[in-house]
Amino acid sequence: MNGNIRVGSLFGIPFYVNPSWFLVLGLVTWSYGDGLAAQFPDLPGASPLILGLITALLLFGSVLAHELGHSFVAIKQGIKVESITLFLFGGLASLEKESDTPAAAFWVAIAGPAVSLLLCGILTAIGFTSHITGPLAAITAVLAAINLSLGLFNLIPGLPLDGGNILKAIVWKVTGNPYKGVKIASIVGQGFGWVAIASGLLPLVLYGSFDNIWNLLIGSFLLQNAGKSAQFARVQERLTGLTVADAVTPNSPIITEDITLREFVDQRTLSGSNWQKFLVTNEAGQLVGELALDALKTIESDRWADTLVSELMRSIEPSTIIISDRPLLQAIEQLESKQVTALSVTNSDGILVGLLEKAAVINLLQRQPQTNPA
Repeated sequence: MNGNIRVGSLFGIPFYVNPSWFLVLGLVTWSYGDGLAAQFPDLPGASPLILGLITALLLFGSVLAHELGHSFVAIKQGIKVESITLFLFGGLASLEKESDTPAAAFWVAIAGPAVSLLLCGILTAIGFTSHITGPLAAITAVLAAINLSLGLFNLIPGLPLDGGNILKAIVWKVTGNPYKGVKIASIVGQGFGWVAIASGLLPLVLYGSFDNIWNLLIGSFLLQNAGKSAQFARVQERLTGLTVADAVTPNSPIITEDITLREFVDQRTLSGSNWQKFLVTNEAGQLVGELALDALKTIESDRWADTLVSELMRSIEPSTIIISDRPLLQAIEQLESKQVTALSVTNSDGILVGLLEKAAVINLLQRQPQTNPA
């Protein structure tokens, strides 16, 4: 999963950490441990470093709680949470799909910052009412501050931050167009990205100071991801109204199960086909399997005339089949989630319609006129 390391499951949700997480874990452990050693010089031996590690883990626990906030609201809406991943800049809850309404999207987006601000309030209350002192009080205070920062930072109204998703939901509600919401939130996100980059570069260029170098990294992250969101929204809008049937490949590679391998090879030779895999149907035209050319190597050529396609074909994974009247956008999401280059297309009765290739969708997009949403 993009180099991420699975470390288990939380409430049935796969939990991953990106290798960059270990870098931040080490930096936070060292820097805060060093700060505790200076603040509390009586701490023995490795105690400051151990407390620094505990603080770092609690910091990422706060990020995890933030992502679980999003996840629980999504699950309540019937949306599957594919995974939660911790990485250099925080965390990411990967959802199966977006919410169906702007109100539902709003509640998923705001849940994360709400959890962070709630944790800040709880930790602050503990600090004031429990009269704790020493390193424990310092750790409680810093965790409260971190959760406050996490909540407020994510409320910045630009994608890919939660505030951007909140803005998207609001614009979607007002205009009735979810893609316009993405466009506006992406523009705002890119604006904040440029501001963050400038605040990181200017001290470096003018004074040779690296104090704001973290802003440069955050700005680059915002700029890149906001741009991707806008690009995907444009693709989504251009696909609106199109169905899977609109992108089925003409003259898809289809054969019947009752012909021999020899007949199959002869047909392929005469047609000049370069397909490496063929969809197989029964007499009624229903999809029953697929046959790859490489499979022919498993049988001696002198047996081809006596061997039916049905004997050599293999079954098709159901997740790579889609119904022809489904939205084309759903097919793209299925292609991406299953990491395949083509889907088999049938009608609702299982009758094979043809093959949908990722390349055909790209060609269709290139032929579609560019539109500007109102």
